[in-house]
Amino acid sequence: MKKKSTALVLAAAAAALISACGGNNEDNNAEVPSVSSAPALSEETSLMDSMSLEEKVGQLFMVRCDSENMASILEKQPGGIVMFGVDFEGLSEQEVKDKIESYKASCRIEPIISVDEEGGTVVRVSSNPALAPDKYESPQYYYNIGGIEETAENAAEKSQLLNSLGITMNLAPVADVSTDPEDFIYDRSLGQDAETTSEYVSAVVSAMKANDMMSCLKHFPGYGSNVDTHTGIAIDDRSLESFRKCDFLPFEAGIAAGTDAVLVAHNIVNSIDPTQPASISEPVHEILREELGFNGIIITDDMSMEAMAEYQTPYLKAVLAGNDMMIVTNFEEAYNEVLNAVYDGTIPESTINEAAEKVLSAKGVI
Repeated sequence: MKKKSTALVLAAAAAALISACGGNNEDNNAEVPSVSSAPALSEETSLMDSMSLEEKVGQLFMVRCDSENMASILEKQPGGIVMFGVDFEGLSEQEVKDKIESYKASCRIEPIISVDEEGGTVVRVSSNPALAPDKYESPQYYYNIGGIEETAENAAEKSQLLNSLGITMNLAPVADVSTDPEDFIYDRSLGQDAETTSEYVSAVVSAMKANDMMSCLKHFPGYGSNVDTHTGIAIDDRSLESFRKCDFLPFEAGIAAGTDAVLVAHNIVNSIDPTQPASISEPVHEILREELGFNGIIITDDMSMEAMAEYQTPYLKAVLAGNDMMIVTNFEEAYNEVLNAVYDGTIPESTINEAAEKVLSAKGVI
């Protein structure tokens, strides 16, 4: 994401802009809340110092678009908005641009606008023929016709398209190592060994960075042959050493190339933490920070997935585990759970500050 001046970040939002997600005309004409002009910051006052606790908590959430509740979502100043295929369906290029601009203008600090545009089975933007002539093919397709160079060229092309619409983060590349077509994650992966996947991830992250697109590696610590966590819990019995020799390698390559974010899966990895999913496990996050040396944004996978259904206070646990952002559908519930935990001292305010600083730093505003 390009660096923004403080004046731009704190500019007053325009009132009554187009906001709703989804493709119908009634939703597209819905209004979003305006934001009052923020006072100019003095040289002695940092952006963090000027923010309320509530605003800082808002930065910890990547919120799924919701056509019925977009106004209330934006009032809480989320750190990011994640858009799905339905949010682009039936819209022209200009309508998409206007929608996204309204989200940005309705927040004191622009939210990250993210999508999953992996190619192949996961295409949110190019599924709309008004936005792209064809759906993007899978990474395997481009690799098979032109190797790593072709996958990097495709990543650059995708980044240019997303950037032109106002999207600032692609939740890609998939850094999982999978060579077995029977694996759930295989079709979304490069389908090659750890070394080749590492080269791919490094090239794609570099191409995205060169085209002003934030990247997000997924799904740490490595999906392997696990089942789909959208529909239930996946338990991984592989040894930690096997992760170090294989699955960690593409993540290390992406981190070295300068990725902005790493998304953590909901798999339970017994060799690291048998008690809870990786997304809310402190030992998993310690490995990512300390062993792999990642200093950017750590993001949970979607907290509404079935693998998280049985866990109490999951948002609180996600923050305490070391996540800087959470992908959420029920924003109000998640926001209140975290904010109340700060109020009662369960979550130290310093933890919120550290996470918010990482998010703001990635946005280029501090």
